[in-house]
Amino acid sequence: MLRVVRPPEGLHDCLSALDRNSILSRIWAHDHTVWKPSPAEIANRLGWLHSPFQMVHEAERIASFAEAVRSDGFRHVLLLGMGGSSLAPEALARTFGAAPGCPELLVLDSTHPDAVSAVERRLDLDSTLVLVATKSGTTVETLSLLRHFHQRISALARKPGLRFVAITDPGSPLVEIANSAGFRETFLNDPNLGGRYSALSLFGLVPAGLLGIDVASFLDRARRTSVECAKHDDLSANPAVRLGTVLGACALTGRDKLTIAVSPTVAGLADWIEQLIAESTGKEGIGIVPIVGEPIRDPSFYASDRLFVSITTSGEVPDQAPLAAHADAGHPVVEIVLDTPDALSDQFFLWELATAIAGHILGVNPFDQPNVEAAKRRARETVDAYRASGTLPPISAEPYSMSAVLDALRRMDTGREDYVALHGYLPPSAEWSAFAAALRERISTTFGAATTFGYGPRFLHSTGQLHKGGGGNGRFIQLIFPTSQDIPIPDSQHGEEPSMTFGTLIASQALGDRRALRDAGRPVRSFELQTGPTSSYDEAHEGG
Repeated sequence: MLRVVRPPEGLHDCLSALDRNSILSRIWAHDHTVWKPSPAEIANRLGWLHSPFQMVHEAERIASFAEAVRSDGFRHVLLLGMGGSSLAPEALARTFGAAPGCPELLVLDSTHPDAVSAVERRLDLDSTLVLVATKSGTTVETLSLLRHFHQRISALARKPGLRFVAITDPGSPLVEIANSAGFRETFLNDPNLGGRYSALSLFGLVPAGLLGIDVASFLDRARRTSVECAKHDDLSANPAVRLGTVLGACALTGRDKLTIAVSPTVAGLADWIEQLIAESTGKEGIGIVPIVGEPIRDPSFYASDRLFVSITTSGEVPDQAPLAAHADAGHPVVEIVLDTPDALSDQFFLWELATAIAGHILGVNPFDQPNVEAAKRRARETVDAYRASGTLPPISAEPYSMSAVLDALRRMDTGREDYVALHGYLPPSAEWSAFAAALRERISTTFGAATTFGYGPRFLHSTGQLHKGGGGNGRFIQLIFPTSQDIPIPDSQHGEEPSMTFGTLIASQALGDRRALRDAGRPVRSFELQTGPTSSYDEAHEGG
């Protein structure tokens, strides 16, 4: 159930314009002019509209594959992927866990050496299946992790390829790698959809099957939602249209901070929505800024830049304050109640279509990511310089302290309608997340600004597009934690001598993104943490 508790200004005008211009029916007809005059990066990106129907034909194959994996005694599945290839599987794993007898699914989307080591310590590699997921087949993080784990498993198994599975587009370089290395299986996805719109494609469904989710039933719910969202006789009754117009109308009137409050049962959904919204709308100098994981405060705390969306399951309340008071205070509020966590497939489709509609209202192409390449290019330049000289350029990171961060933000003229993005080049962990939450709390109370946090390089495939291409109201703080024990990256899955390490790679990505932010005129400062999260967390309470 989706209910607009308090509509934003301009909602009626947006709905009328959608109706007058037949936008919904044109979307379903694959009319690229809904977004831009040119079909580039649109006409070949609309396959997600039909995924709930087309993927039914893959359900039996996925079920048979998952049964074979269980029969062969695999106790863990390690998914290597970034952005759209990892966030939907992670949401599924956090929501459902593994069914009895099914392997545990772990997602590795970090190149921090400590993160790679931590995952290895959790796994018995001798009973681990590695799922390599990349649409392009060229994602540097995913391929680097593939080479590392292929080398590790090669030391344990005569035919290491049988411990690996690929999910990619037809003709991608990963297809050739999988063939030459003798991968157990290769799943070729529909190429006519982008990564962040791939939750109901093989990128989401193969991991779902391995977790023991009934893929046919999962898709059945999505098909029912798809049919409901195709109705255009009364747009005000169409849930995707209602949600999309609220998102678009709010952003047009300056309410560009989409603040998401989710119940613990479906908490993983929020990170998936964050990527979908940020990467789809944050371009051409505008964008919607998803705010995930920020405590909900009293309505009077907020400026007029917020839209609140509550997502709960029936009979549950979110881990946040009730939002009725926020609606009474004049803030737009949307309430989504899921009958069961199984409704995750409904939400995948609902948010995909709503985001496409919001993109139309904002006048952007929701399917491209023009600024993502900037950080990649800058990172490649840094890697090339390293290979030529054997050293990395200095990142000019300052010693971390709470006072220094607050002072840097003051110098950036941070105001209530800005947002502060913390970029954590840290090994993902509960301790580092707690540290980041405390830092966000202090920044929020000091400046009244919205805050976000993302682990690097993961966020580069999620909110990174918004940071460079969005409305320019972001303030950026890099948090860097060097490793004491680096890990070399083989130059191929065949184990050639390494020319780079994971520590070098993540440092290059931090440098590259810093330069890309500055190229885009974004204020950014870098801070290096000298100690682990326990000590750093204590520092978050210091004065300043």
